[in-house]
Amino acid sequence: MTARATGIGSWPGTDPAGAIRLTLGELGENGSPGVPYLPELPDRGTHAGTTGRTAAMLVGLGLDLQPAGWRLTDAPGIDHRRAISLLRQDLDLLEEEAQGYTGQLTLTAAGPWTLAATVERPRGDRVLADSGARRELGESLAEGLGDLVAELRRRLPALTLTVQLDEPALPAVQDGRIGTASGFSRHRAVEPAELSSALETVTGAVRDAGAEQVALHCCAAGLDVRLVLDAGVGRLLLDVDQLTRADADLLAETLDAGRAEIGLGIQPTGVADAVLSPDRLTDRALHLLRPLELGPQVAERLLLTPACGLAGWTAGPATAVLRHLVRAAQLVTDELSR
Repeated sequence: MTARATGIGSWPGTDPAGAIRLTLGELGENGSPGVPYLPELPDRGTHAGTTGRTAAMLVGLGLDLQPAGWRLTDAPGIDHRRAISLLRQDLDLLEEEAQGYTGQLTLTAAGPWTLAATVERPRGDRVLADSGARRELGESLAEGLGDLVAELRRRLPALTLTVQLDEPALPAVQDGRIGTASGFSRHRAVEPAELSSALETVTGAVRDAGAEQVALHCCAAGLDVRLVLDAGVGRLLLDVDQLTRADADLLAETLDAGRAEIGLGIQPTGVADAVLSPDRLTDRALHLLRPLELGPQVAERLLLTPACGLAGWTAGPATAVLRHLVRAAQLVTDELSR
């Protein structure tokens, strides 16, 4: 088995059919060591970004779009309905483009804690400020993602599905670093038990619906890796530039024990269109892996990824990133076998 390559979620442009076709082609066909995913295209508008797409998955909650962002309401507003319509279109296109594809595919959504730190309550400030509201939001997300997994299994029964939760705000939520609406103070830190419980609610729901596993992506420093793994996450995707030596040691322990798959975000994304060569990507992966003295067997549990999504890039360089990551996955596998 070889290391694999995948993307994180967002993609440039406004052509969902073309983006789906491209990710399937670059990552899922002709024996490619890759994992395709359903891309998000924020260039289509706020309705199609991570929060908008995730809002479209919620069950029993309405939202509308305000100047400050998404806000809970009594019933879905026009922007919420637009987000739902875009998601339904994307699912129809995925069903069309993925006919005959029999491998893995990743569905992405904002995780419960990043969502709570982003969405506002009806009377202002973030859902994060209210323990009851954040619990309700997490349960709505779990039910919606479970329904979505069940639907995709009916539409495309040959797919092996992973649900990826994007949680860039999770470390800040745990540490009490999310600012309030006034900007004069910060929301209280959320206790680890509650953080874990919300993640477990989501991981349990999507597994019960038929997902093979749950992934979690965090491009911020300070993620509590043990908490996330104990909550049932089976694939962890991290920006290598944010990792400490202690993080690396814990990832080595996780890989060696076969407890989870680890995605290394080795392609920086902060500077648009700055594509690294396959050799440079390989060097960045091996710089982390070699001191850990891991055996060749861990390659099958490794993924190489961009640090974050590629929505701010242009299509040509973004496509090159996927191709270079696929090649780097092959090179890393070879090096680990030496």
